[in-house]
Amino acid sequence: MLRGLYTAASGMLAQQRRVDWLTNNLANAETPGYKADVGAMRAFPELLMSRLADRSVPANPPRAIPTQTVIGPLNTGVYMQELIPNFRQGDIKETGLSTDVALIDGQVPVDPTSGERGALFFAVENGQGEIRYTRNGHFTLSPDGYLTTQNGWYVLDASGERIPLSSEQFSVRDDGTIIDETGATARLGVAFAANPNTLVKEGNGFFRSTGGPLPPAPGNVTYTIKQRFIERSNVDVERTMTDLLAAYRAFEANQKIVQAYDRSLDKAVNEVGRLK
Repeated sequence: MLRGLYTAASGMLAQQRRVDWLTNNLANAETPGYKADVGAMRAFPELLMSRLADRSVPANPPRAIPTQTVIGPLNTGVYMQELIPNFRQGDIKETGLSTDVALIDGQVPVDPTSGERGALFFAVENGQGEIRYTRNGHFTLSPDGYLTTQNGWYVLDASGERIPLSSEQFSVRDDGTIIDETGATARLGVAFAANPNTLVKEGNGFFRSTGGPLPPAPGNVTYTIKQRFIERSNVDVERTMTDLLAAYRAFEANQKIVQAYDRSLDKAVNEVGRLK
């Protein structure tokens, strides 16, 4: 009986985690450049149940001791294996701000070893001097005259250096070249991840590379930089709401099973096992 209790409980935990990442996707539906998480659910290994040989006293006339009889498989539960970001391109939205730039994918090859389509990112430098990657092009001009993210991280150019600007009166060409009042100053650094699933999410739309700094976009990768535009989140709000309701229903179904087992155990302990 307790096997079924544990199986239903594992289902509740898995659906609770599913609700968590779906609500996080909804909360970031308006975050520029946000990549929605996709959960991978996996079942625990199944058990093949069989009845042990009958060791009772032989009847009259004697009968042969039967061999093990297969009863059938028993599922032992489900769990959330991992969360994988969906790197699909989000919609492009016009903002009119000169410091906003959108990275639009062009020809991006598929990694032959993993079968995953590559991904492009802006390279930024965090407060500890470490390189992080983002699709959020909602930039700003810092008080010391550098192009930064909204939380103050420096945007890097193609050489990995910070980008100085004299004012917000600058323009960005399609290839990422920045031209301000003094002329061409730098080119936005665009990094390429052949297998983006090796990146680790760190919150606020930033990713960390687990295999060292990402290389610049190679020659066989094409892209376009659009100034005064940003890339919106790729969260499908309608689909996410539908999945969220389904997760709630599945959680409630497993909860009912746990309650049924609890009532059965209560009856077994307090009524069936009562001594008179």
